[in-house]
Amino acid sequence: MSAIHLVGSIPLENAEAVFRAVGGILGPLVSRVPDGETGSRANWIGWQRGVFAAQEALLPTSGRERDYQLAPPFHFAPGSGPDDLDFGALGFAREAIASFRRFEALRNEGVMAEGCRFQVSLPTPFAPVYSFVAYRDQGAVEPLYEARMLEELGRICDAVPAGDLAVQWDVATEMSIFEKLFPAPFLGEDPEAGLIDRLARLGAAVPGDIPLGYHLCYGDMNHRHWKQPDDMAVLVRAANGIAAKTPRPIDWFHMPVPRDRDDDAYFAPLSGFDPGPAARLYLGLVHFTDGAAGARRRIEAARRVRAGFGIGTECGFGRRDPGTVAALLRLHAEAARLL
Repeated sequence: MSAIHLVGSIPLENAEAVFRAVGGILGPLVSRVPDGETGSRANWIGWQRGVFAAQEALLPTSGRERDYQLAPPFHFAPGSGPDDLDFGALGFAREAIASFRRFEALRNEGVMAEGCRFQVSLPTPFAPVYSFVAYRDQGAVEPLYEARMLEELGRICDAVPAGDLAVQWDVATEMSIFEKLFPAPFLGEDPEAGLIDRLARLGAAVPGDIPLGYHLCYGDMNHRHWKQPDDMAVLVRAANGIAAKTPRPIDWFHMPVPRDRDDDAYFAPLSGFDPGPAARLYLGLVHFTDGAAGARRRIEAARRVRAGFGIGTECGFGRRDPGTVAALLRLHAEAARLL
């Protein structure tokens, strides 16, 4: 298992530029490489809003329902319901399959280390539905969108050989509900249990011979979390819950570490992290703004509670200046030497 984990987004011009930058700078320090979610996908799930906008059965509401929402959500038009929805292709499979072709060619050229896998990072179906559908209609829309997402996952798994693929589910929206920051009315009295069941179901949909990971995230819109985590307690509880319910091994969990948290209190809950023997922990403790010195402080603090983890950034690179990507990748290599 590699020392470095790349969450997903890397804001270069295209997937080939991402593969060349990562392979040239990190080489064997990474065992999985994402395509950077470039172009229209640069703002995580933002590009999926068009999928909902294209549905004649959905109309935009007059305003946002909460803070940290990209745009006013959609609701069913009068007289319309879930039977009137037809999401069609979401685009995840199309993009992943095209990127894998470039990945495979470049790996054959030696740009990436031998044995390196192509990592597909997918948002949970809940995230676009929660972001782009009004509260009152989320329960009706979510099963249809999830079914389409799992069909896209199936297409990816059919097109990319299992020995070349790794799959990550991005868990950001759910974390805000675990933190009791935003409501989720259609999930009932125990929303956390309902979300854990969903996350386990997504994990079970990934074939057992394909490495599986979960990126637990506190958001990065405009480089701002929707909440700074008090400590790692909610992250650990979520990871343990997902692992307990998922009927296959999980290969990694990635968790954020804010820049100003190099104190014992933040990392203390890691003593209870117990996702099974196969799962590697990656801590998002690399911050461009304080470099290797800051990474060292956070690594030392984490080590006082748990050893044997890898490193990465808190979230993807997608909201940063592309001109800083190479330097940030070099910082990852420097931080990995501190492990």
